[in-house]
Amino acid sequence: MFTGIVSAQGLINKIQKNSDYTTLCIRAPKGFAKNLKRGASVSVNGVCLTVKKGATHNLEFDVITETLDKTNLKLLTKNEKVNLERSMQANTEIGGHLMSGHIHGVGVIKDLNDRGHTKDLKIQVPTSLMEYLFYKGYVGLNGCSLTIGKVFKSSFNIHLIPETIKVTNFEGMQKGDLINIEIDQTTINTVETIKKIMLARKV
Repeated sequence: MFTGIVSAQGLINKIQKNSDYTTLCIRAPKGFAKNLKRGASVSVNGVCLTVKKGATHNLEFDVITETLDKTNLKLLTKNEKVNLERSMQANTEIGGHLMSGHIHGVGVIKDLNDRGHTKDLKIQVPTSLMEYLFYKGYVGLNGCSLTIGKVFKSSFNIHLIPETIKVTNFEGMQKGDLINIEIDQTTINTVETIKKIMLARKV
């Protein structure tokens, strides 16, 4: 589990494509991998990955084709920055909302308004996810816990504060970029429960 509070940005050092999986080699900032053991979970752009090589600044992750197909990890290139978060511990302060690192879909940045210190993004999402997106609700974008702004028919707005831009890879994002989306599980449970109740009443 993760909190959606990105703690560092990593740099893609190497991408090794194998027959049925890809190995990502990521250089993490000093101190990020302290006491990080092989087999531990790390959120990379919001995707929960297992550390193949830990306890060093150079982290390695094996990513299967299924994960690549459903996330923006398939588009990563050498020297690109990714958001990183260690898995939460029992005494972790939850500054965002609980996230699993399981991506529900990929959105597209349809519009971007760079105000200098802040940014406004309009993100188009798959139709199947729209019923779970509400004004002032939670959403995970590239592993970052954010509050939803205005919601439209097939998109929603996000307003980024300076601190979020500074510590995440939102700083370099451009119109047309793909972004990983994780829907809040509590919202999913609530919506699905209401749908079942409404369906039962029609029977």
